[in-house]
Amino acid sequence: MNFLIVTNAPTLKKESNYFSYAPYVNEINIWLKYADQFAVLSPTVYNQELLVSNFSKTPKLFSIPSLSFNSIPKAVKSVFYIPIILIKLYKAMVWADHIHLRCPGNIGLLGCFIQMFFPKKNKTAKYAGNWDPKAQQPLSYKLQKWILKNTFFTRNIQVLVYGNWRNQTRNIKPFFTATYSDSEKEKLNIRTYKGDLNFIFVGSLVKGKRPLLAVKIIKELNKKNRRVYLDLYGDGVLKDEIQNYITNNKLDEFIRLHGNQPKKKLKEALKKADFSLLLSKSEGWPKAVAEAMFFGVIPIATSVSCVPFMLDNGNRGLLVQPNLQNAVFEIHKVLKNNVLMQKMSFRALEWSQRYTLSRFETEIALLLKA
Repeated sequence: MNFLIVTNAPTLKKESNYFSYAPYVNEINIWLKYADQFAVLSPTVYNQELLVSNFSKTPKLFSIPSLSFNSIPKAVKSVFYIPIILIKLYKAMVWADHIHLRCPGNIGLLGCFIQMFFPKKNKTAKYAGNWDPKAQQPLSYKLQKWILKNTFFTRNIQVLVYGNWRNQTRNIKPFFTATYSDSEKEKLNIRTYKGDLNFIFVGSLVKGKRPLLAVKIIKELNKKNRRVYLDLYGDGVLKDEIQNYITNNKLDEFIRLHGNQPKKKLKEALKKADFSLLLSKSEGWPKAVAEAMFFGVIPIATSVSCVPFMLDNGNRGLLVQPNLQNAVFEIHKVLKNNVLMQKMSFRALEWSQRYTLSRFETEIALLLKA
């Protein structure tokens, strides 16, 4: 089977190795177990730091320029690039037996249009963003969602989305992602939640993840005669601002920035944590939440995308408003109830450990055989 991936994620080459954004590659390598040959249509230049991993097989590469519309000069260039990309998309889809679209994104949107010319070819689309029909999103995202769920324009496809939403077309399939294997499952370490408590934040230090709000929550909780600590894992443009806030408010004893860390080190940090904080503006399937729950860490998150489903509407974690006073009030209320915290921890672990890499691979194999 010739397996084609259409994606915004850059495909980079160093010597004879091809690599890309690590979480994406780790997932794609599972899909590649069922492909004889694979190709990637994507940009091949990226001028920023990127956490990367190698593809397990050498791809046939359809190199395209990046599209960007955040300034007038870039937008003008992108308009001229679009016909070139459309031609390459058509050629790549002629080559493919199975077309796999990675959405949402500019390249994914163009792929949504060109795939209409191949109604008989097998297709999958991974929509990694928020599928909630009520979500406020850019027009391009809404257009991608409309095309993908339209069974007249988009045929012979299974669209993988996060969450189970009402009134969906027959080609929409609730899905998940996974990080840990069955062998990594551990029994619940029953916590007493007495004394000091450890919080963890895993994610990019960008406005959309609200890391500074997480820092402020820890500051306020420490004012309530309960010593709590926060470890932040990730990097991003807000790093210096967060560090300055920590220093200026004399929080160095309670809050530490660790930057990006390998999976093994992050796994050990999760095992020591009591709570995870992720207060995002938008998510798809937040792996940071699922990974923490895998080890019985109680998630504290905002009610976006499929997060209420993951947390069973508050039975296996805490849903808070992205407001400092509200979040501190709700968290502090839970911290007073040790029995409730133990129940949440058990339910979180029990649920998350259903979604392992072996189950993920089984589901992918079924998709490709369909």
